[in-house]
Amino acid sequence: GRRADRVLAAAETAAAARPATGQALVVTLDDAPRDGGSDTAADDGRVYDQDLQILVNGLWAAGSTAVAINGLRLTPTTAIRTAGEAVLVDYRPLTGPYEVTALGSAGRLRAAFTGSAADLRLTALRDRYGLRYGMRTEGSARLAAAAPSAPRYARPAGERE
Repeated sequence: GRRADRVLAAAETAAAARPATGQALVVTLDDAPRDGGSDTAADDGRVYDQDLQILVNGLWAAGSTAVAINGLRLTPTTAIRTAGEAVLVDYRPLTGPYEVTALGSAGRLRAAFTGSAADLRLTALRDRYGLRYGMRTEGSARLAAAAPSAPRYARPAGERE
């Protein structure tokens, strides 16, 4: 029974079906401040979906055990997309500043993320377009469980379409 409980707990954690707590690396990403007299294009200095995708993938690669954007927990099937000017995470519109919380050993996460391809790209965006980009560690953070998703193909035995 204990082994089955451990296996189930590991599966629930991997699927973001249960809350997670621990040390965290918190990365903040936001649009560049608007300068009314600037000659840059209107879209320069905006945070796009691909910027958040790169950031999240970099945090997973650095060893994060759980990730959330603005408190919305990411699952293995979470989509980060753009619709018009809105950034959608799991089809929910989010606005900046985007606070991405990654659980894991905060010191190890920061060391592994710093200098990574994701960090270098975001640093270049900050330097070139003025995006606001920073990170801090937290000794304790809590990420809520993700909202359960409805099965797309599974049906109870005996039920027909």
